[in-house]
Amino acid sequence: LGLLTWVASTGDPLFGFIIFFTLSLGLGLPLFVLALFAGRLHPLPPSGEWLNWVRKVMGWVLVAMAAYFLRPLVPPAAAVGITAVIGLAAGLHLGWLDRSTAAFAAFAWIRKGVGVAAIALAVAPAIFWLLRGPGVAWQPYSPAILEEAKREGRPVVLDFSAAWCAPCRKLDEVTFHDPAVVAQSRRFVMVKVDLTTADDPLHRQLVQDYGVMGVPTVVFLDRTGKERRDLRLVDYMAPAQLVPWMEKIP
Repeated sequence: LGLLTWVASTGDPLFGFIIFFTLSLGLGLPLFVLALFAGRLHPLPPSGEWLNWVRKVMGWVLVAMAAYFLRPLVPPAAAVGITAVIGLAAGLHLGWLDRSTAAFAAFAWIRKGVGVAAIALAVAPAIFWLLRGPGVAWQPYSPAILEEAKREGRPVVLDFSAAWCAPCRKLDEVTFHDPAVVAQSRRFVMVKVDLTTADDPLHRQLVQDYGVMGVPTVVFLDRTGKERRDLRLVDYMAPAQLVPWMEKIP
């Protein structure tokens, strides 16, 4: 449906033919290759109890997806804890507690490997979150903060973000917790504009004033309170790139 809408909006028959011909190749070519080599599929393991184990793996994947989409609704610490608990539970269950067997010897190694991988994927982000340093000291937006920064001759960073925005969370969790970025931020007045909900008229007016089209949007104001349009960010930026970006404002 998405492709049909896109092709219809162009009104170009040749373009539509190329798009749907490419789609048909993508759908049909794997089946064609599978048919060509059907006679060589006998080395694959036969069906059996191990497929129930695969079904359980997919079940844990769905639980992890549910936790991922739950992250914007809970505090960051709770999100990390939920992810770690799910990963640990999945690893222990799939690798050791589940008693599924298979006729091929490699299954035991596969099961243990999946269990170790799940535990590692759970523990590594939790350790990273616990060991990271203090982040940028944000202030909630108010007109008085901008006026005070202008009087003091301090540059300002306005971070338009939302809890449901994945690049915004990555900026907060990675870039704005980097020690070099935190050190550089002390020269600025760091202001957070939370657009998670659109019920704040003050924030709606600010979005209109600065022409914010979406999140994340990071606006840099110089010491006179004027925006440096050439420095505006509308996507994730790594710490190594953001530090020289901020240094462009004296």
